[in-house]
Amino acid sequence: MEFYTFASGSGGNAALVRERNTALLIDAGISARRITQSLAALGIAPSELGAILITHEHADHIKGLKTLCRKCPAPVYASRGTAQSLSCAGNALRVFDAGECFTVGAFAIRSFASSHDAADPVGYRIDCESGSLGFLTDTGFVTNAAYDTLLGVELLLLEANHDVETLQSGPYPPFLKARILGDHGHLSNVQAGEFALESVKAGTSDIMLAHLSRENNTPVMAEYAVARKLQQHGYSVRLCTAPRDTMSEVHLCRKSPSFVSEN
Repeated sequence: MEFYTFASGSGGNAALVRERNTALLIDAGISARRITQSLAALGIAPSELGAILITHEHADHIKGLKTLCRKCPAPVYASRGTAQSLSCAGNALRVFDAGECFTVGAFAIRSFASSHDAADPVGYRIDCESGSLGFLTDTGFVTNAAYDTLLGVELLLLEANHDVETLQSGPYPPFLKARILGDHGHLSNVQAGEFALESVKAGTSDIMLAHLSRENNTPVMAEYAVARKLQQHGYSVRLCTAPRDTMSEVHLCRKSPSFVSEN
């Protein structure tokens, strides 16, 4: 399994998972042109996408979807609450309830509820014969559903949005600080470190930190906080930060011994 991020942050989010002849786009929060260019760099035409998975309806996750749907016949998967905001997907829309599982080509996909100030936000676990990926951003805390679903994935994309002290001492107005720090906001570096530790204990070997705030965090701060938490307990794994505006390097997932196909 190959995994790339095309962009990660408040300016836009999109990522790609590929296994054999199946490619999935997760979110379309950058322009369709940028998505198409990123796909082309990997030798993929928009028409070759197997599906588009949407986490929630905020603009930084769907702004390119309307135009992309004109170029791409792939089904668009979204939770029931999110789907109400995605009329642009037309007949391509596939609606599910948070917690449901479905398959697309080589992938077994399990959705789970996250906690964000959106209608019905979700994250995803994606399994195939060669590995497993967990995808969790835009959540104020790690929900029980996320915890139960994601433990044991080889590769975890995990939100590390802000450093709490930097946010609290920064220029944001009080209402925005409260939103970010609340249970329907975003994960801090400390929260990311805590869940990273539990994930590594369960077998995760590759962690990509994502959705970093431009104003309230840096890759150095985020990686230091998470690495320090892991090192305190004797763990060391591959750890990096998803680039904000450019494509990431490829991350490869190895087969999990516990993988059971749902096909």
